[in-house]
Amino acid sequence: MRSDGQVRFITVTTRMQMIAAGALAALVLVVLGTMGATAFSQYRAASERIALADREAHVAQSETRLADYRDDLAHTTADLEQRQAYLEGMLDMLPEDIVAEVKADAATDSGAESEKLISMIRDSFPEAEGLARIEARQLAFAEGLTRYADRRATRAEAAIRKLGLDPRAMQRASAAAMGGPLETLSSEADGSLDPRFERLGLSLARMSALERGLDSIPQVMPADMNLISSGFGPRSDPFNGTAAMHSGLDFRGALGSPIHAAADGRVSFVGVRSGYGNVVEITHTSGMITRYAHMSRFNTRVGARVDAGDVIGAIGSTGRSTGPHLHFEVRINGRAVNPRPFLETAPDVLEEARAEFAGHRGATHRG
Repeated sequence: MRSDGQVRFITVTTRMQMIAAGALAALVLVVLGTMGATAFSQYRAASERIALADREAHVAQSETRLADYRDDLAHTTADLEQRQAYLEGMLDMLPEDIVAEVKADAATDSGAESEKLISMIRDSFPEAEGLARIEARQLAFAEGLTRYADRRATRAEAAIRKLGLDPRAMQRASAAAMGGPLETLSSEADGSLDPRFERLGLSLARMSALERGLDSIPQVMPADMNLISSGFGPRSDPFNGTAAMHSGLDFRGALGSPIHAAADGRVSFVGVRSGYGNVVEITHTSGMITRYAHMSRFNTRVGARVDAGDVIGAIGSTGRSTGPHLHFEVRINGRAVNPRPFLETAPDVLEEARAEFAGHRGATHRG
């Protein structure tokens, strides 16, 4: 430092550098630890809610249910009929192999409780024995379907983690899927929901959210993979030759060649962006969007639902472009990430997961 014609020097010793580096490292560890503790507490809270519902599912006492039969047989009959109609509707929506698997798995945790209830009703209220047996079969099916949903959710969660994404974030992004028709299936005299059906509702919602998350991961090449002309990362700018960051992949192609949606999602933007020219953006779960730029035409509109592989437009040379090509980006919470690992890895990971869902290895992935 120069002051009043004199030059002074400040020497940062190796020891001081090590102390400063250690303090910075400690601060980073504290921040990461706090973030990790927060994420873990959220995950544990969700797990505890499911575990609590699971425990409550085994608390119902046969004596209580017998009192319901005695006090209001008409209400119990109507409740069982409503429950049966819902389950039959669910059976109609499920593939036959899944129905067979669930039924085979329905010899069950509450079997002893059901037999106790049937025995008590046979002895003290024989005219209701048939209803008790119907209820036992319904509960067995609900428990079998719960276990099936839990297995699928676990597989979907493992596949999402394998792709480097957070399944908890995807599940939170699909929180609107929680609840549904099961909330109306009261089976207690006070109108409350049987805990086993509540547990089924939680499991089905978790499975549905995670599997929608899988479908929203980029997994279909938006254009011909063999025609990638520029990768993700630093490069020489094609206009002025200076070093620049390229935030996506470029696919060269003939003018008018089709552009495909890389994953399921909802179209959130169709129009012109500076430098990008004609652009389509698709919003997926967990803060992820895919961006398709330099298009010559649009084949979709804002608000449209698209499936992976759908044609959403055509290759062009609009915006800051040297010739016909598609510029493709993947952004998570506004930050550009390399699309290539998703496009190259996701098809195999998702094919494996879907083959496990189907119970065999011969399933094929979409696109």
